[in-house]
Amino acid sequence: MPVDPTSYQPLDPGRVETLDSLERAYWCKEFSITEAELIQAVAEVGNHVSAVRDHLESAGKALPKR
Repeated sequence: MPVDPTSYQPLDPGRVETLDSLERAYWCKEFSITEAELIQAVAEVGNHVSAVRDHLESAGKALPKR
C-alpha cells in the first residue's frame, strides 16, 4: 500500500534526507522551496534541519512559521 504523501512524517525529523523522494517532498513542503533549493542547501550546510533552516533564512527564503 503506498504512503499518503500528505500525512507523511520523516523517519528522523532532525535530519533532511534527500535520497528518498517522499522525504524530499516533505522537506520541500516544510520549507516552501524547490527540490533543487533543498539539495543545494543540504550540500552547503549538511542535513541537520536547524542548519538547513538557518541557511535558508539567511538566504532570504520565506519559511513557514513553526
